[in-house]
Amino acid sequence: MASSLLAGLSILMIGDSHLATPDYLIGSLHNELLAKGAKVHSIGICGAQAGDWLKVSPAGTCGGAERKGNGKAVVLRGKAATQPIAQLIASEKPDLVLVVLGDTMAGYTQANFQRAWVWQQTTKLVKSIAGTGTQCAWIGPSWGSEGGKYGKTYARVEQISTLLSSNVAPCGYIDSLKLAKKGQWATVDGQHLTATGYKQWGVGIASALESWKGQAQ
Repeated sequence: MASSLLAGLSILMIGDSHLATPDYLIGSLHNELLAKGAKVHSIGICGAQAGDWLKVSPAGTCGGAERKGNGKAVVLRGKAATQPIAQLIASEKPDLVLVVLGDTMAGYTQANFQRAWVWQQTTKLVKSIAGTGTQCAWIGPSWGSEGGKYGKTYARVEQISTLLSSNVAPCGYIDSLKLAKKGQWATVDGQHLTATGYKQWGVGIASALESWKGQAQ
């Protein structure tokens, strides 16, 4: 643990539904970061988009979850709502902010990719984080599998990942598409992975994050 570049860091992790269920990334990735010696606070709001983290945005019936340190993830249900990221940072003073977003902005069922809108959403959130002087990294979506209730396609997830990778600076970008092959991680609905898939994704992200941290120093 002492040899990890993440050891001793205070990490605030925010995101969408991939952090909103106990056995998703709020379980696996959170655990991996803890194992590397980091102090972690994770908040996931189902359906959240980048712009939602600039204000208080209730998640409606979709719900969310929050987890602090070694504690269990608390499912928020009707009380779930995003909080302004600058306010969260001012309150917690983390060393590193992790953003887990992408799928909710991809518009998989739409004929055309809303590039300008995604750019605008992303830029505003990154600007707010950067304005606090806090180091940050954005974790992009995984391949998932094509089809399912969200209509996910490999072509569209590649589009949004490419846009995010070139648009989140000064935050770093963790490209989840490089962590597995297309369809390698099984899903339950095309977008959300099985428990095994989330475990593998969490391990992959934590490893990539550590490598990025080494290069960023």
